[in-house]
Amino acid sequence: MNLQVKKISIPPLVIAAALVALVSPTVARADAVTDWNLIASNAIVVTAGQPPPVSALSFAMVQAAVYDAVNAIDRTHQPYLPEPPSNPTDSKEAAATTAAFRVLVGFPDLPGLFPAQLSTLQPQYDAYIAGLPDNPPGSRANGVAIGEATARTMLTNRQNDGRFGPSPTPYPAAPGIWRPTPPNFANDPAPWIGNVRPFLVPSAEMLRTDGPNALTSAAYTEDFNEVKEVGSLTSTTRTPDQTDAAIFWQDHAHALFNRIFRTLAVSQQLDIVDSARLFAMENLAGADASIGCWNDKYYWQFWRPITAIREADTDGNPDTQADPTWLPLFDPSTAVSHPPLLVTPPFPDHPSGHTCNTGAFVHTLQNFFGTDKIAVTAFSNKSCTTRSFERFSDILSEVIDARVWAGIHFRTADVQGAVLGNKIAHYLKKHYFQPVR
Repeated sequence: MNLQVKKISIPPLVIAAALVALVSPTVARADAVTDWNLIASNAIVVTAGQPPPVSALSFAMVQAAVYDAVNAIDRTHQPYLPEPPSNPTDSKEAAATTAAFRVLVGFPDLPGLFPAQLSTLQPQYDAYIAGLPDNPPGSRANGVAIGEATARTMLTNRQNDGRFGPSPTPYPAAPGIWRPTPPNFANDPAPWIGNVRPFLVPSAEMLRTDGPNALTSAAYTEDFNEVKEVGSLTSTTRTPDQTDAAIFWQDHAHALFNRIFRTLAVSQQLDIVDSARLFAMENLAGADASIGCWNDKYYWQFWRPITAIREADTDGNPDTQADPTWLPLFDPSTAVSHPPLLVTPPFPDHPSGHTCNTGAFVHTLQNFFGTDKIAVTAFSNKSCTTRSFERFSDILSEVIDARVWAGIHFRTADVQGAVLGNKIAHYLKKHYFQPVR
């Protein structure tokens, strides 16, 4: 893996300006798909504050409706959900804009994701639609009608899909079983994710991983000793670059990857049709990655490294040595640029949520572009550094490592998470978004 990493020290005033730009309704005009992906990201992540696994579902609903709106006019690929009738001259920009807006805020008779944001998003929508050309006359209004139709179809389709449903039952406390971790001993804010109806695959259970290693196995011992050493808060073997990578990837994963998708849409000169398909494919894959991952997490309910290392005297393995005061790099004492402070995430270890999603994202990027060799540069709001990668696969390799360097995952959880994500990308490639012949 050949990585070129550039670290940037940013003055506080510049950071403040960047944050203002993040939430500003003024966006660079690439096309309506990329513009409204940024607006949706702000609505989902910044304003609503949805954590990554919950936001994955929201991103998927928005971007799939946008795709169907644009594709209803273009008609070159299979739709995701049934599409309304259209004319070839109808405005794709108006259709994409309206589909995103309506999934976010809904209709008077059909709630959207964030109806409380109507007063904020309505002026942005009105200004954006007013700025679109109406050529030929009526094409803009027709595009609006198409976007409303695909948004309504999406919102109707996802009713009663298991979102915000009951939580899975925790297993009784025992060696190897997850329990809330120090320092805050928090519970999972969205344990229901794994019971949501998937967007692509027939069932979450078909994504089941091989599971964590047995506590007395040599493989578990190897994982244990690795994370104990390199993931420790006081590690002497973790390099500064590895520390930066670990913190870099703790930025909100779905906001960060959608920034990458917007960058690729511009750098690869995608038109509005291809952009709509890219964003839909990626975010639908990410949603199923979160659903499949959380279903698997609560199937295995495996403990986190901080618990395993502190309680190693209970695991029956003579080759693991307990350290009752061990702390991971992801500890509140580790400085970060933006809240919240770093802690072990409040849900089971296996598989890694980040690598489930990154595996789905990266393999879908490879399938979409037909190559792995496209360079990517990304900025993290968590580390305030920029990292550059020569290939898509370099991203996945680094994320797998980074979660070990952070001290929050065993390597097996990271590797099997990436496999789960790849299963989704493979299923998507075979069953969705086929060209119309």
